[in-house]
Amino acid sequence: MTNVDLGMPGAGTLGVPRLAEDAPKQSKKEFASDMEPRWCAGCGDYSILSAVQGFLPELGLKRENIVFVSGIGCSSRFPFYMNTYGVHSIHGRAPAIATGLATARKDLSVWVVTGDGDALSIGGNHLIHAMRRNVNLKILLFNNRIYGLTKGQYSPTSEFGKVTKSSPFGSVDRPFNPTSLALGAEATFVARTMDTDRKHLTSVLRAAAEHRGTALVEIYQNCPIFNDGAYELIKDREQAEARIVHLVDGEPVRVGADKLVARGDSGELVVVDAEGADMSRVVIHDTNADDPSLAFQLSRLEDPTMAHMPMGIFRNVTRPSYDDLVRAQIDDVVATAGGPSTDADLANLLHGKDTWNVG
Repeated sequence: MTNVDLGMPGAGTLGVPRLAEDAPKQSKKEFASDMEPRWCAGCGDYSILSAVQGFLPELGLKRENIVFVSGIGCSSRFPFYMNTYGVHSIHGRAPAIATGLATARKDLSVWVVTGDGDALSIGGNHLIHAMRRNVNLKILLFNNRIYGLTKGQYSPTSEFGKVTKSSPFGSVDRPFNPTSLALGAEATFVARTMDTDRKHLTSVLRAAAEHRGTALVEIYQNCPIFNDGAYELIKDREQAEARIVHLVDGEPVRVGADKLVARGDSGELVVVDAEGADMSRVVIHDTNADDPSLAFQLSRLEDPTMAHMPMGIFRNVTRPSYDDLVRAQIDDVVATAGGPSTDADLANLLHGKDTWNVG
């Protein structure tokens, strides 16, 4: 089979046409469409849109070689506000449509914008298979733990007991943990960040763009109308200091300024005081570990009380992407055949040896 590029820093955009070296530097303004963003006042989508528009010029890509694909929901208005190509697609099906684009067009940088309802309910099957296949997509999953567009029903990430219009006595569903789900599907890049932390959000987006393969970025995002304050405990500086579990590659996993994550007697992860901690048990974060087990354990530190909320890049490993492998197969067949296929070749392929006449 034809050799496949396994990726390197900046490899997520490998094959996508770049601006000439002497071309004027792009700005945030050039990536903003002429449509006025329309979300509710105070919606976290505004912050994420601004961060993405401000970050994309760093990639040095031509705008016509970038495409945003969305499904249905508040977040799915995103393509309208980007001065790139965009597809506002079908509820939950954005990963499937984006898979086709990424496979057919190596010259495109393909981004999926979705929400917790769109991605994890009707779109759950498409999401896990995009991650399993490792398609070269960047998936931004806005998680506000509610259905916002359809006016406040509980979503797959709403907490147990959540009182909403569709659960007046409290939801009896157990919520998904999106990062756990992604790690269970063995996504090659999994991260979590927050709409109001611009610096952290941008750094995670940059790392996702550099990754070749499926990059799932969960973004905690506030819905001021139907689920206001869902993440207030980790947006308040004093509270966040004690609750956020910082995931930094190659460093001990710390909680706030004075606690660390360590292995307990049974191998479970526990939070301990940094002072006097047994450093042989303290967890050193390794985003490049091929086995996702430890990353999964870290994702399970999250609990409904938000006592410990892991933030950062959980996993970032190298594996051939689905679309690269498909193209390599095609190139191999073409090379073996001595040139591009003809109508006769296609007819032979369609009819093959496993056809028969009925009647």
